[in-house]
Amino acid sequence: MTAAPDRAPGASGAVHLSGPAPPAVQRRILKVLVASQALGGAGMAAGITVGALLAEDLLGSTSLAGLPVALFTAGAALGALLTGRISQRWGRRPGLALGHATAALGSLGVIASATARTVPLLLFSLFVYGAGTATNLLARYAGADLAPPEQRGRATGTVLLATTLGAVAGPNLVGPTGAVAHAWGLPRLTGPFLLAVVAYTSAALVLALWLRPDPLLLARERQRGEKAGEWGGRRVRSGGAGVVTGAAVMVTGQLVMIAVMTMTPVHMTGHGHSTEAAGLVIGLHVGAMFLPSPLTGLLVDRVGRLPVAAASGVVLLAAGTLAAFTPPESPAGTALLATALVLLGLGWNMGLVSGTALVTDATAPEERAATQGLVDVAMSVAGATGGMVSGLVVAGSGYPTLALCAGVAALAVIPLAARASRSAARPARAGV
Repeated sequence: MTAAPDRAPGASGAVHLSGPAPPAVQRRILKVLVASQALGGAGMAAGITVGALLAEDLLGSTSLAGLPVALFTAGAALGALLTGRISQRWGRRPGLALGHATAALGSLGVIASATARTVPLLLFSLFVYGAGTATNLLARYAGADLAPPEQRGRATGTVLLATTLGAVAGPNLVGPTGAVAHAWGLPRLTGPFLLAVVAYTSAALVLALWLRPDPLLLARERQRGEKAGEWGGRRVRSGGAGVVTGAAVMVTGQLVMIAVMTMTPVHMTGHGHSTEAAGLVIGLHVGAMFLPSPLTGLLVDRVGRLPVAAASGVVLLAAGTLAAFTPPESPAGTALLATALVLLGLGWNMGLVSGTALVTDATAPEERAATQGLVDVAMSVAGATGGMVSGLVVAGSGYPTLALCAGVAALAVIPLAARASRSAARPARAGV
């Protein structure tokens, strides 16, 4: 099938692109991304669920329990930068596949370090693992590469939704995977990382073998057939206000979400809850991070990027407030903390999908991957900061203080969105 002709600047005739028409290509790309994200989600859940508990066990200090999240989010900053540059030069397929392979290698290192009880190797392995997990989020950009502006929110949501299956199942497999690890003579807490090795290796193979044609390279090819300086029927000014606003929204959500999520399992187990109960709460949280993505994407496309971004701040405030005022020893403590963590995941999701659409709208394909990589670097730095500070705040002032302060900080996205809305030349609706 041949794509519809595009008029190239300075050409006397139409430029025809070989291969399937863009809708068919987009459907194929989304199927491959869905498969790889389902696998990658299971691998990502390992660090979220037991990373802090492993550090607490090896380091013997609650104040340093946030260090693993800080390390693998710092690693994710480097991973996002390198993956962005690799994708910029060679396309999405090699960048994403290499990222998943790196996460598998880091998971092996975590297992080895926990078995040998070697703290330096654990910290280094968590950093490598984090560098690879950056791929889980960067894949959302690949889903939007070929989507028209009015469908970018939904395309992003589809890719993020695929992460739900593995990400929700992963934390709830702490018990079974721990039993497997114990049977093999390994520490029980390494069980989720055994799953991560298999999941990330499989995801890398899926992408390397089947993400063809490369969505970013095809988007660039099609851009050459558009009028100079335009993409999708509108003028693009890469690096403009849309990038700044979208990045700020995503960075704020990442900082708040990581800070509260990191210390919730430590908070729960410190008040008598089992690791299985903590895993269930984190599983529900991770589900809320990704499961609403199609609906969020639809709202972003229909209602607008900026209104959804502003609403994310309100939801995150509600999450922090509920977590702060929940008595963990009460019979309803687990249910209330689970509700707070679900709201935390939902608010993060709203900020991520709306921010992703804003950044993608404001970048042309020729510059897109590098810019998106830098945005995710900022997200990772924010996550590393939240992970490190969270343990110190809980050790000094308690979990309620952390949760409440994080919720209040999330309100910063509202004036950001309002300012961007006022300065926009056109209404912030589908593709603006």
